[in-house]
Amino acid sequence: MLGYQVEIKQLVDYPRCRVHREFIQTLIADWSIRTNNGCSGLFYYAVLCSYANFRTSYRRIDGITYTIYPGEWVCTFKELSEWLRLRTKRRIFDVLDGLQDDHLIDYKILGRDKLVRYQIKDWRRHNTVLDYNCPCQKDTGFYFLPVSTATDLISVGRCSEMDILLDLWISAVYNDERVQGSFTGPVAYFRNGSGKPLVSYADLAARWGISKATVGRVLKKLSRLGHITLVTFPGRHGTVIYLKNYLSTMFQISDVMVDKAEVALSLNIKFLPPDAEPEAAERFACGPTRLLFVSKAFMDNVAQNVLQLLERQGVACSQCHRCSYQLYPLSDDGKGECRGVLRIRTAADRGRAQ
Repeated sequence: MLGYQVEIKQLVDYPRCRVHREFIQTLIADWSIRTNNGCSGLFYYAVLCSYANFRTSYRRIDGITYTIYPGEWVCTFKELSEWLRLRTKRRIFDVLDGLQDDHLIDYKILGRDKLVRYQIKDWRRHNTVLDYNCPCQKDTGFYFLPVSTATDLISVGRCSEMDILLDLWISAVYNDERVQGSFTGPVAYFRNGSGKPLVSYADLAARWGISKATVGRVLKKLSRLGHITLVTFPGRHGTVIYLKNYLSTMFQISDVMVDKAEVALSLNIKFLPPDAEPEAAERFACGPTRLLFVSKAFMDNVAQNVLQLLERQGVACSQCHRCSYQLYPLSDDGKGECRGVLRIRTAADRGRAQ
């Protein structure tokens, strides 16, 4: 039997995003991210989906047993108030009515206005439905949320901080050759067809229905809380947004460190570290007529990051002083044929030289 290997990727053309219930529970408990400063429709819909059944189960409330089918759930208003962070029934009805008007859910009131039974429309289309009856866990596993539905919910009114974080999470792309910078880490790409994750605050303000100043404030807050990594380039290049804790949540593997120099290299952006000297730059051909100047400090920084990554992956010889490492520039025709070799010395080599 041939071995089966799972490829760790998040492709740009995949129409659904895998959302883990544990991640939603983390967002519900994180009161540092506000939901009352905007619409929060995406957050509300994601929470309701996280409690929906994959198979038929039964729930007993106040001595009455309710049969709950796939894509449905029965809960009290108190539970909804805690999940959605809404204090009054009136606000809960407004949210449910809005999602029902958008043809995303159907709901009805049970038990003399004490219970709510809701059903996620098109649940069978996007999620597997199991035939047997069994209790469904609500804090483990995952479900699939259509990217088009998330985009529609984001487009309605002013987005809250929670909706902005979910939009970045659902828009993440990883290891897709059609998106530059996705091999460095999970990057937010809004599927504009350019293949570049660079965005401006003006574009984000138009997408989220807020001002550019608010965009900057929210992104800095999410970065400070450890949810994203902002990589900003000078001039009109724009900003690249990477998701933290994405790989550990989605694929149960170690998260990667995002380096600005590596991001600039993957996006073909001329970027010199602050301590780099212009006169110490080496010239490489990166296209038929275009020359790219890369500083020695930049190349040494990239080489050290690669060596540290190899060491963490178990390649012990990457730190051996008897090994040499070479950086190959691109050829004039861009096919990658080596026309010259640059020797990169490790820290151990420099110590012996001193």
